[in-house]
Amino acid sequence: MTQENTNNGGMPEKKFSTGVIQATVWKNKGQSKDGQETEFRTISLQRRYTDKSGEWKSTNSMRINDLPKAALVLHKAYEYVVLKDIEQQEATAM
Repeated sequence: MTQENTNNGGMPEKKFSTGVIQATVWKNKGQSKDGQETEFRTISLQRRYTDKSGEWKSTNSMRINDLPKAALVLHKAYEYVVLKDIEQQEATAM
């Protein structure tokens, strides 16, 4: 499956954060094996921090104390994506 971000400029569809931990939902378009256009979502996880010069940076590495917050934002992102999929299925069924 090929994929691309549907938003020009790479804008996320939704963000969930608690403190410095953030899960971002991206809406993508792609092509299935049979060539039909399809839509799917991906989720990225990051932790924000400041470096020695005070500049904000981000990483995908988590500290042990970040894991409960990471689990929370990932759960919220998962819930959002599942509900979006249900909404889309209901809309196409009508």
